[in-house]
Amino acid sequence: MKTVPALFLLLALLLTSCSELYRPVDCSDIHRRDNRSYSGVYTIYPLGERSAVQVYCDMDSSGGGWTVFQRRMDGTVNFYRPWDYYKFGFGDPAGEYWLGLDNIYYLTNQRKSELLVDMQDFDGKKAFARYSSFSISGECDGYKLNVSGFTDGGAGDALTYHNGQKFSTFDKDQDLDSRNCARLHLGAFWYNACNSTNPNGVYRWGADGTLYAVGVSWYQWKGFDYSLKSIIMKIRPVQ
Repeated sequence: MKTVPALFLLLALLLTSCSELYRPVDCSDIHRRDNRSYSGVYTIYPLGERSAVQVYCDMDSSGGGWTVFQRRMDGTVNFYRPWDYYKFGFGDPAGEYWLGLDNIYYLTNQRKSELLVDMQDFDGKKAFARYSSFSISGECDGYKLNVSGFTDGGAGDALTYHNGQKFSTFDKDQDLDSRNCARLHLGAFWYNACNSTNPNGVYRWGADGTLYAVGVSWYQWKGFDYSLKSIIMKIRPVQ
């Protein structure tokens, strides 16, 4: 009678240990394991077992397996935040959120990554921009942006202007302008002097020139004074 419970205990331990061994680094790992996985919130481990973080995985766009690191969709989350929030992340992966510069660094430095930026206006029109190479450096180098290999999906190229720039927030100014671009445009980004896109700006409703260039903008598509309904930035290891 004593051997039966012991057998069940052994099986339970084996099953538990097997499930713990599966720690996907990103959404592409989840998609590779099961290509029938639905888009939604999953837990990934960018830097091993103690680095668990929830993200939204896009399993539908262009073959799936995209890890979303930035999403604006309804204005429910305030993105005008200080440095530490952008370093560690904030928001709700089921809605609007920022994954965190540390996590983006870990994800883009382990494997060569590509970037897809999907956007939509308030008339339901959609466009995208895709970059075959995307990574950022570590905090000691200001999380400098490295992006190249643009493919136009109707949105135009707004990111190349930001290539090579450090990340800036209103309390940590690392842009090339004499002013503080994050304060000037009420956002946080890899500002140059200052921007051609402001995805972390104030969520506004379409065309509005009351305050210049503070909305969620992608200049090459809609100009500075049109705030997009949605913009989603996502990465995936290059196949």
